[in-house]
Amino acid sequence: QVQLVESGGGLVQPGGSLNLSCTPTRRILGADSLGWYRQAPGEQREAGEAVAIMSDDKTTYYLDSVKGRFTISKDNARNSVFLQMNNLKPEDTAVYYCKAQRAVFANTPVELRYSVLWGQGTLVNVSS
Repeated sequence: QVQLVESGGGLVQPGGSLNLSCTPTRRILGADSLGWYRQAPGEQREAGEAVAIMSDDKTTYYLDSVKGRFTISKDNARNSVFLQMNNLKPEDTAVYYCKAQRAVFANTPVELRYSVLWGQGTLVNVSS
């Protein structure tokens, strides 16, 4: 099956930067959207807030509080989606999850299709 593997989280001081990455364990052939969500540690990820989403037509959505600070991008050659986070604030502290919606992944003999696929999350802790 397919997993979304996130990395790049950690402890950072206010004003610092982190770059999160999300890489599926199989090559992604397409998706209606790829996005980053966040939730307080220990809380249900499905109830978290959407931080940044990129649709298949490359349109993007950003949570108001991260506009101008966070940038979502996709690199097809690296089969990954990224979230560059600059000028981090303590209120950005959360577990960040990658989510793929209506995604198709390469597989033999039949492609693998998921209506929704979540990663396991990576913790971002912004603290001095």
